[in-house]
Amino acid sequence: MSENKYLLQKDLLKPENMILLYARGAFPMADDTGKIDWYMPEIRTIIPLENFNIPRSLRKFMEKSGFEYKYDKKTLEVIKSCADRERTWISNELIEAYKNLIALNHVHSVEVYSGEKLVGGLYGVTYKGAFFGESMFSKVSQASKTALVKLIERLNQKGFVLLDVQYQTPHLKMFGAKEISFKKFEQLLLRAYLKNVNFN
Repeated sequence: MSENKYLLQKDLLKPENMILLYARGAFPMADDTGKIDWYMPEIRTIIPLENFNIPRSLRKFMEKSGFEYKYDKKTLEVIKSCADRERTWISNELIEAYKNLIALNHVHSVEVYSGEKLVGGLYGVTYKGAFFGESMFSKVSQASKTALVKLIERLNQKGFVLLDVQYQTPHLKMFGAKEISFKKFEQLLLRAYLKNVNFN
């Protein structure tokens, strides 16, 4: 039985199956043992792309920070940096799965540099007009927040409809994140899938 469960788990991490699951509103997380489950919580958190907020203090910080921003240059490094913490849901198996999705242009990153050094960033999975935010990291103060600003700007520029951030946090609430029912989330998914846009 356990062998069959393992095989099923492996099947769910095939690129085509992962995209189908994301498209339905599910997302994966590994527990402390490495077991990966897919989740579809009844309450979902989004940042409305047409009605987001950027704190004034953060705008001022960005003007003076000297940070440089890039997209999709070191996506795998961003994922590994997000996983590099004491407790993480991003297992080695998930990293390998995301690597396959990078090759298919379904995983994208926003990267924050100070000089030549990668000091923060975020990544997520895209399908048509939806961006499913997964994780962010920061090695210096405010770096992950500035990455989120650049993500929102990029998604609006490219014509995306949905920015999913999964769960509400004080960090995300600053940007106008709000909780909605899964039914409303599904309606946004359908709207997003009418748009054939590209992150690049």
